[in-house]
Amino acid sequence: MTLESLLIILLVGAIAGWLAGVIVKGYGFGMIGNIVVGIVGALLAGLLLPQLGVSIGAGIVGSIIHATIGAIILLLLLRLIRR
Repeated sequence: MTLESLLIILLVGAIAGWLAGVIVKGYGFGMIGNIVVGIVGALLAGLLLPQLGVSIGAGIVGSIIHATIGAIILLLLLRLIRR
């Protein structure tokens, strides 16, 4: 893995985590937490969305949308567990 790809993964994770925190109100985990939520959300979406037959476009915008959907699912699951 090159430094460039690592930076892109972190950037996509940060943006996706932040967007998910804005959409699912009340869940902000700070910069590092948002990156982790975004990356884990991207992995979760990578497992779930193909099983459902959902395909999102390629490129950086598609990656951000994909990771944001997964991060939203992750935050909603965390909300259910915390209750």
